Amino acid sequence: MVPVSHGYHVVEDRSFRAESKDESDSDPDSVVVQREQVGELEVWFFGVFNARIGDIVTKNMQSHLFDKKPEESQLRRKTKEAMRKAHVGARGKMREKAEKEKGKVGGSGGSASAIVINGEKLVMANMGGYRAVVCRDGVIRMPKVRIFVRESGAAVGADKENPKSSAEIGVGDESIDFDTEFVILASAGIWEVMKHQEAVNLIRHIEDPQEAAECLAKEALTRMSKSNISCLVIRFE
Repeated sequence: MVPVSHGYHVVEDRSFRAESKDESDSDPDSVVVQREQVGELEVWFFGVFNARIGDIVTKNMQSHLFDKKPEESQLRRKTKEAMRKAHVGARGKMREKAEKEKGKVGGSGGSASAIVINGEKLVMANMGGYRAVVCRDGVIRMPKVRIFVRESGAAVGADKENPKSSAEIGVGDESIDFDTEFVILASAGIWEVMKHQEAVNLIRHIEDPQEAAECLAKEALTRMSKSNISCLVIRFE
């Protein structure tokens, strides 16, 4: 079992930036860290969500997975499906709310989530411009994800380095081994001003995940990011 440590940082003061045209960026992001014990398995749920998502994904994960008290073998099999249901459900609720409030579909919102099972398995989900990135032996690794939802009209080959152009929901999983150093969950405010490998290079030498998260946020501020800035770093030792 690989121990897990984590740290996060959310920029709440928006006075330094130009007014955003995206209403989903009008309020600060939220970060969720939750630990569950399922039999002999230690399960961690991590998430970075913008204001439109709120706690929708977290509540859906609770109802689709943890409240059902699955057996250990079921948990390993059903985690990815639970992540899919949680994010698709959140997207649907956001669209319904936007239609009621404005009579039309509003902003898409965004989130990046990860579940760590016993320090051995990693399940990740992305929605909107938020991204989950894995560092293995100093090299960026984008997990292979299956696309479940894509906004109508979105390009099939959306630019992975321009998160604002991507509106899909993707869920993927992979094993955690000794080459797995850390995971970054971050908002579009991080990825719109730095490439994925840049972010990894910036914080790889920082052993404290809290300091690493703060470093990423400060760098995004320095580069004048105009979207919500939030990030969570999960380090494996």
